[in-house]
Amino acid sequence: MNWRALLAFIHDLTATAVMWLAAYWIRFNFDIPPEYLAASWAALAWLIPLYAVIYLKFGLYRGIWRYASMGDLRRLLIAVTLGATAMAGVVYMIQAPGIPRSILLLHPILLLLAMGGNRFLYRAWKDGHLFSQNLHDGQPVLVLGAGDAAAMLLKDLSRSSAWRVVGLLDDDAAKHGRRLADVPVLGPLAAVADQAGRLGVTHAIIAMPNASAAQRRRAAELAGAAGLAVLTVPAMADVLSGKVSVSQVRKVELEDLLGRDPIQLDDEGLHRLLTGRRVLVTGAGGSIGSELCRQIAHYAPARLVFFEQSEFALYRIEQEFVSVFPEIGIACVVGDVKDEASLAAAFAAHRPEVVFHAAAYKHVPLMENENAWQALRNNVLGTWCVARAAMAAGVDKFVMVSTDKAVNPTNVMGASKRLAEMVCQALQAECRDTHFVTVRFGNVLGSSGSVIPRFREQIARGGPVTVTHPDIIRYFMLIPEAAQLVLQAGLMGRGGEIYVLDMGEPVKIVDLARDMIRLSGYTEEEIRIVFTGLRPGEKLFEELLADGEHTLPTPHPKLRIAQAQAALSGEAMAALMEWLQGASQDEQAVKQRLAQLVPEYQPRRPE
Repeated sequence: MNWRALLAFIHDLTATAVMWLAAYWIRFNFDIPPEYLAASWAALAWLIPLYAVIYLKFGLYRGIWRYASMGDLRRLLIAVTLGATAMAGVVYMIQAPGIPRSILLLHPILLLLAMGGNRFLYRAWKDGHLFSQNLHDGQPVLVLGAGDAAAMLLKDLSRSSAWRVVGLLDDDAAKHGRRLADVPVLGPLAAVADQAGRLGVTHAIIAMPNASAAQRRRAAELAGAAGLAVLTVPAMADVLSGKVSVSQVRKVELEDLLGRDPIQLDDEGLHRLLTGRRVLVTGAGGSIGSELCRQIAHYAPARLVFFEQSEFALYRIEQEFVSVFPEIGIACVVGDVKDEASLAAAFAAHRPEVVFHAAAYKHVPLMENENAWQALRNNVLGTWCVARAAMAAGVDKFVMVSTDKAVNPTNVMGASKRLAEMVCQALQAECRDTHFVTVRFGNVLGSSGSVIPRFREQIARGGPVTVTHPDIIRYFMLIPEAAQLVLQAGLMGRGGEIYVLDMGEPVKIVDLARDMIRLSGYTEEEIRIVFTGLRPGEKLFEELLADGEHTLPTPHPKLRIAQAQAALSGEAMAALMEWLQGASQDEQAVKQRLAQLVPEYQPRRPE
């Protein structure tokens, strides 16, 4: 027993004795007859050892007073109750004189108040609730939400001088007028502007991690419209796992506003697909490929092979895995998906059983003119080379990441991805051992080359924020959400399917720009939005299905199967690959050949 525990033990024994004498004092109205006073002192000779044994037996000194909790109080209640029962039994057996029955009832009540009260007074003092010099320090803030997360937040912030919570807002009318950790619940979320003005608040913290994405978005919009700087607490899963404290608030990001409800995955099925198996990911250093690797790591593959053309991107993902997933066996292969020899060597060395093909050139304007031939070779020939290597190695499942830009494409990038889909379907027709699955989805929020990082840079420079057209809309997904659905589609696919993801409601790009400006603490007067006109190959809106396609439902609510119409014959496939492996072609030759191969491809005419 260390000195702190010994001090607590001495305190409890002293309290036991003092409360025994205090019970007599109260029982006899502060005038104890001499014979009862003598009996009370005599009883201490066996009262103290009896309680000492019980206190030690129940581990009252394993806890720390600084963090006294309901668990400590429960153990204290059991120990005192058992001590009182044992004391009553001893008095009954030995017929001890001078001990009234009321003493046996009054003593444990007083003792529990003394021992428990002192513990919680000590904690209140250490937490700064008693004689605190900081009660009125800190920046005043409103907390949106009055649930468990808010309670945890208030507890953490009570030990900080940075923030002073002046009120809570919650849409649950039953909580209005009540107090949480001595902070009043002032009203519904819609009252945030009025309460902020009344209390002189400039910041709001959203403490609703378990609420739906729509509810969190509404809270952020109400606080933003009130002119408040909006912060949010970390995800509850991270708090409960101990990764972060709930008081580590951060700025609300666009991802918080566009996020949707969590995806339900078939964990058991994904364990069968990935656990203990060798998995290879092409484009492993990219935004989609790297997130796929992180999601796969949770299913404990036997080996995870990173195939990546960029040395720096490969280095980054390797260092991340060494730090975050040290238990996962990894292999880092620098290679080009168009290099058949490099692929053959990698597949022979690591013998993957599942392949996720995420390597692609995807930036629409960049790939539209001077780089059209390279886009076609990388996205089509690269897919064919990886697929052929997978077939030769006896890979069980080949999953290709495609895009909604492959639907009725108006640009080279989209047409090349549609052609890659057709290649996978043609290869499936000639292969029974490898199952080819394609997953088609829209823009991934925050991925390299996407609109969000560009907006962030423009806002950081002071604007303007450039949007191509006031009516342009896009489907958006979070990177983890996209990766999870790719895994789920890979599990469900039996070969030849093109899975279409439920992308939710499309979002106007100009609305994204406005949200990002507001979340960065600016107004549209301070950061202007400028419309620049549609870029080469760009559409006003994206589609997930071509005009001639229909979908079939799947067991997963966010996945459907597109019934694609076009297919490549064996002769057409051979001619295509011979062309792609030949001499470089100019932009017009590429687009003319694409128009022949992809019937739905309709190049956008320059205006």
